[in-house]
Amino acid sequence: MTEVLGTQTAPEQWLVIATAIAALAAVVPRRLWRLSRNAITIAHEGGHGLVALVTGRRLESIRLHSDTSGLTVSRGRPTGIGMILTAAAGYTAAPLLGLGGAWLLTEHRITLLLWLATALLLVMLVMVRNAYGIFTVLVTGAAFLLVSWLTGPDVQAAFAYSVVWFLLLGGVRPVFELQGKRRHGGAPDSDADQLARLTNVHPVLWLFLFHAVSICSLIGASRWLLGL
Repeated sequence: MTEVLGTQTAPEQWLVIATAIAALAAVVPRRLWRLSRNAITIAHEGGHGLVALVTGRRLESIRLHSDTSGLTVSRGRPTGIGMILTAAAGYTAAPLLGLGGAWLLTEHRITLLLWLATALLLVMLVMVRNAYGIFTVLVTGAAFLLVSWLTGPDVQAAFAYSVVWFLLLGGVRPVFELQGKRRHGGAPDSDADQLARLTNVHPVLWLFLFHAVSICSLIGASRWLLGL
């Protein structure tokens, strides 16, 4: 427990930059993004689920699909602040998790970050209700667990920084993808459209909020991680 709550030595600057480049390489190429986006979907649906619980809704199930889509079902009032926050949590989850992770890294709490991520994945696993979702969460959780237990400080640092950079960079692209789909008449029941029906605020403004959260998180966290 002392090791988990303690601090670790900060990595060299070249490693921080190298992990940022590696994360960017996992987000930009279309073919690789089709695979790596599954991790962003875990964060997206996990965000819906976590906020549903925090706001007093009853979380019933989470499903993750091989096309990187997902569905989180919660029960409670169909309107109101709890439902609004739950719907807004999806596209903002990955950037905000990345921002929180960046703060932990600047505090040199690499091991704590890895264990917190493992704990969140284990909690999420309990609520996943389809085989593909169970598989992806298990694989992701196992990666965190193995790195935490079996590797040294340098590997843990490289893994943790890569994960945080990926959440920050990978949190930006889905909002642009959603914007593109809506421009061509797709995704009629997206989070932005659900929020529009709940609040009578145009979906474009919700898209703007998603963009603002993801881009501001990336900029702010980058300054922390790079020491700017």
